[in-house]
Amino acid sequence: MPVEPLSRQEIENRLTELPGWSLDGDRLTRVYRLASHAAATAMVVHIAQVQDELDHHSDLTLGYDTVSVSVHTHSAGGAVTEKDVELARRVEDLAPGHGAH
Repeated sequence: MPVEPLSRQEIENRLTELPGWSLDGDRLTRVYRLASHAAATAMVVHIAQVQDELDHHSDLTLGYDTVSVSVHTHSAGGAVTEKDVELARRVEDLAPGHGAH
């Protein structure tokens, strides 16, 4: 079953449930700040495990004490879909366990 792009209004509605996340062009994005490089690295590994579980992968950028997440769905022409929203929710759920804000 093909994945359908969300409308701009649908994306904005879902973003109200994802504090800190925003629409940047055609991607959902979020930057997390952590206490240390080790904490940021551990969070990247945890996100990678979730992505493998969902079979949906974002672009992750590891900084010294930051993790940047950027996601859209290639199979939907690079649009934002429900798959992206689900990944963002899962990342939001795991972030507090890493001390991310």
